[in-house]
Amino acid sequence: MDAELARPWLVLSRAPGIGSVAVHRLLQTFPTAAAAVAASASALRAAGLSDAQIRGLQQPDASALQRDLDWLAQPGRTLLTLADPRYPAALREAAGAPPVLFVQGDPDWLGLPQLALVGSRNASPQGLENARAFAAELARRGLVITSGLALGIDGAAHRGALEAGGGTIAVCGTGLDRVYPARHRDLAHEIAARGALLSEFPLGVPALSENFPRRNRIISGLSMGVLVIEAARESGSLITARLALEQGREVFAIPGSIHNPLARGCHALIRQGAKLVESVDDVLEELGPLLGARRAAERAGGPAAVPDAGDGAAAEVLRALGDDVLPVDVLATRVRQPIDRLQAALTRLELAGEVVAAPGGRYQRLRRA
Repeated sequence: MDAELARPWLVLSRAPGIGSVAVHRLLQTFPTAAAAVAASASALRAAGLSDAQIRGLQQPDASALQRDLDWLAQPGRTLLTLADPRYPAALREAAGAPPVLFVQGDPDWLGLPQLALVGSRNASPQGLENARAFAAELARRGLVITSGLALGIDGAAHRGALEAGGGTIAVCGTGLDRVYPARHRDLAHEIAARGALLSEFPLGVPALSENFPRRNRIISGLSMGVLVIEAARESGSLITARLALEQGREVFAIPGSIHNPLARGCHALIRQGAKLVESVDDVLEELGPLLGARRAAERAGGPAAVPDAGDGAAAEVLRALGDDVLPVDVLATRVRQPIDRLQAALTRLELAGEVVAAPGGRYQRLRRA
């Protein structure tokens, strides 16, 4: 996005006292962000803004805006707005969707099927290993792992996805010119290089406590579901799970020992209806039909919800399946691909409603009229 197009959106994002709800109201009143920013005080007042909000909109901080524009001019940095077709569809549909998203890394990751992994910052060694292992296997199976870059479970989930060669998105509670916590600086750089860092906050915004519930609604809004791995009863991860339910997302939880206080939040979620998870397959069996239904709605002319699974590897698998019902090892011989790459392609196809798993570890292509 060039500077001329970005500037009005940056003004909206920085205007003091104007949050997502007010910006959405302005965008319903005026045809473009530029028109909203250029509107008269009387027109803005008629749109519901207070005198203080109007002053903030009409007297922007020029030096701060220039810092944003200078940052965006660097390679690998993107501003996604609600007017941008690349803005993630799942998040756009969520209430109070952020008007702008600052992205460092590849924004295409945001359009792929995602699962959020969240949990305690003070996780146990077993919790950290669970987060790493689940993230790695889910990434191998074709899902992007989304989390919040925090210590503990978040960091382990990001690392697991990267170790598996998969994609991961870190949603930050600060401006992207800062890394919080500071000890995750190297991890943040690796995510930016191989995945994406994301924030709704402009440059210079510090790690304020009120930022993190706002960050959590983005984590859940981007994702098809949220998997909670170790959480105390009053954990912020339970806020993310509650937001996920409000947004119509799936909620999963890994149980733990009755003697572990970090398992009590997960147990509470399970009592409230969250899916109990013991393996990656427990997650995929819930998400597969959900994404298949969304793909069917998309084909029928409904809103686009997920990208097409027809990448090169997936297309090759569909050709090899034909009308047969094949076990994975036979299919691997036909397509001449390693099992891990094949499994990732099969998961993408299953989530997209293109194939279905049959008993005995076999797969069959779904044919449609």
